[in-house]
Amino acid sequence: MKVITQREFRNNSAAVMNAVEAGETFRVTRNGVEVAEVRPVRRQRRRTAEELVERHRKLPRVDFTQMRQEADEFFRTEDRIEDDDARGSRR
Repeated sequence: MKVITQREFRNNSAAVMNAVEAGETFRVTRNGVEVAEVRPVRRQRRRTAEELVERHRKLPRVDFTQMRQEADEFFRTEDRIEDDDARGSRR
């Protein structure tokens, strides 16, 4: 990782961006203090529908009763919509 000044970044932005595109990372300083990091964006490839379905199958099952209890403990229950109201609005 290279450390460059704000002025260097401004004056050589095209070269810096080319280096970033090639995989390099820069820390940018202003008045000797690091203020930014310029690095390549991690690109994710698009997944196929089959990969997404398989990934979904591997997710853990959710126990609604336990999830509701934990939510009530964390958020309290004063403003909670009753179960019948919530389910009725989804029908």
